[in-house]
Amino acid sequence: MKALGLRGLALAALLPLLAACASAGGSVTLLPGEAGAGVGAVAVFDPRSGAEQGALTAANTQAALGGKFAAKAADPKLYAALTEALPPPVAHFTLYFVEGTTKLTPQSEPELKKVFAEVARRAGAEVQITGHTDTVGSEYDNDTLSLKRAREIREALIAQGLNPTISRAVGRGERELLVQTPRNTAEPRNRRVEITVR
Repeated sequence: MKALGLRGLALAALLPLLAACASAGGSVTLLPGEAGAGVGAVAVFDPRSGAEQGALTAANTQAALGGKFAAKAADPKLYAALTEALPPPVAHFTLYFVEGTTKLTPQSEPELKKVFAEVARRAGAEVQITGHTDTVGSEYDNDTLSLKRAREIREALIAQGLNPTISRAVGRGERELLVQTPRNTAEPRNRRVEITVR
């Protein structure tokens, strides 16, 4: 069985209640997974014998409890309110820098607007900004540069209206290379800031 996303966890929390409803003719529904996540599965057991009757493995399917197992398509209107109430999935952005500087590459400059737009559309957003470097220079210098990159991106977002209390900037230096390289190797993909919006 695959790991469950938020929707699967919400459903898993309801399973004890569903078991109690079995004799009353309740049903169980497998909702879609989060963006990019698998759906998972729900096994349906006979409450009297404990024998597995079948499993739901496709999104938006349901089966009655307490009778003969038969999977069918769920009514999408019935569960729309539940799924619409869930928070949007975590958004990830990556901005790249000119070597040895805090200057964004021309391709990354438009991403700042996308980040702010994502933050603006979420109630109660949290923003994590993590700076990184390649392996050129000393570890100390790279720690300093990565933090400076993250802080400058945070300041640029604040200048666009980001509430400072919902964001945090940290530097990781060359500790989490996107592309593994030997020491003193200039690698553009490692010179980055990763932004996570929750």
